[in-house]
Amino acid sequence: MSETLCVEMEETEEQSDVSLKKGNSEKDSFRLHMVTWNVATADPPDDVTSLLHLNSQKSPDLYVIGLQEVYSGPLRFVSDIVFDDPWSHLFMSTLAPRKYVKMSSIRMQGLLLLFFSKLEHVPFIRDIQATYTRTGIFGYWGNKGGVSIHLSFYGHMLCFLNCHLTAHMKYATERVDEFEYIMDTQTFECEKAPRIADHRLVFWFGDLNFRIQDHGMHFVRTCINNQTYNLLWSKDQLIMMKKKEQILQEFEEGPLDFQPTYKFDLNSDTYDSRLYRTWFGFNGKKRKPAWTDRILWRLRPKSSTPDEQGEDTVDAKQVKQLEEDEKYPLKIRQDSYTSNMEYGISDHKPVIGTFTLELRKIFEIPLVRLQAEGDWSADIDAMVHYTPLQPFPSSTWDWIGLYKVGFTSMTDYLTYTWVKDDEVAFSEEVIQVYVSKEEIPVRGGDCVLCYYSSVLRCIVGISEPFKVHESKVAIEEGLVPERINGLDKTVASEDPWN
Repeated sequence: MSETLCVEMEETEEQSDVSLKKGNSEKDSFRLHMVTWNVATADPPDDVTSLLHLNSQKSPDLYVIGLQEVYSGPLRFVSDIVFDDPWSHLFMSTLAPRKYVKMSSIRMQGLLLLFFSKLEHVPFIRDIQATYTRTGIFGYWGNKGGVSIHLSFYGHMLCFLNCHLTAHMKYATERVDEFEYIMDTQTFECEKAPRIADHRLVFWFGDLNFRIQDHGMHFVRTCINNQTYNLLWSKDQLIMMKKKEQILQEFEEGPLDFQPTYKFDLNSDTYDSRLYRTWFGFNGKKRKPAWTDRILWRLRPKSSTPDEQGEDTVDAKQVKQLEEDEKYPLKIRQDSYTSNMEYGISDHKPVIGTFTLELRKIFEIPLVRLQAEGDWSADIDAMVHYTPLQPFPSSTWDWIGLYKVGFTSMTDYLTYTWVKDDEVAFSEEVIQVYVSKEEIPVRGGDCVLCYYSSVLRCIVGISEPFKVHESKVAIEEGLVPERINGLDKTVASEDPWN
């Protein structure tokens, strides 16, 4: 299921090539909204409208949210294993009514990475994998390190890497070493992109902890007050390190035309004013402002042509990659890069980057078409029809889930049925799958069906919305839904964090 996964995906993409050669070769544009925020163990704010630009005229296609220092005390961390943590819950409950689905998330102690997509793109986001690397305390502690999500977006391999690197002014070189270690050690079960650097597009972001060196406190604060941020750029450690570190030179970053995001007094826009007590009782220095929180990106460098390298040094994989890059171009434009001063719960301010991805889709047909047959209610058994539109690696662990319209994540199903176990009829074109009435919600509602592929680790087909009718038997007998069907009790349950 692992080593051959991306090979099988490539075969599917090659089959979709045939239709693309005959059809539309135009490029499509997608909007990406990214957030990085060191939340300093604080609980979430009541509202994240401005953080997510929810009032913007153009809504993003994708949201990627990377947090650092999410509270991970023993009791909270155990509860977060069972339930969604408060931050994830806030973002899911905010975005789900706007038809965004949490496609993936990964947590390593205080590091949290969330990936959301508009519902319409869900069947085209495949091979979702997530991993982590610890770099704290000799690599054994997860308070520092990186978490990443790897996926295929319309056939293009993307990777999002959220990092929290070593703190303090004097450790700039150590921060680069940590980043290089993360880049070298993180791997994915994918022949097409087994390492981070193999992806077509990589985003590197988080509390990278690079500081402004040499300049004194007075000069730094004067530049901030005068908004002459460019006078500080030459002494920003990340910009300085990029001049001599090859791995950093491959990454791009927009201009730092916003004030440094660290370190603030809580619930204010005032830079660090506290007096710190040292071992001998004297007052230590206040923290100098710095752009610790950053968002960078890397487009994979173009492969050399056979003429440039010499035929003997070019392997078949490189040739295929070069051909694919030319046939299916991908471009990126950063539309904005700024901080949000509205939030004061942390000593860091969040940083927001918005991007436009322009690409030609490698595939644009879902792998499965499915629909509900007839009327659905908890009074009668139901049937699902599904049709594979292209060959794909199916499994006995594939399932079809029933979801409420506005579901929050792939695990937010009302019920599910195993495709192979409950298959009742099969033809070359249409397959029927049985769903027991005992599993259908009594109260009904607007729903969709989703086919989940266990091999591709994603939803590969979504039905049109349809109505599940309220149970007539339950109405006639005056029964309380919670007593009839546990699923309804789950749907009706209150927010566990309030």
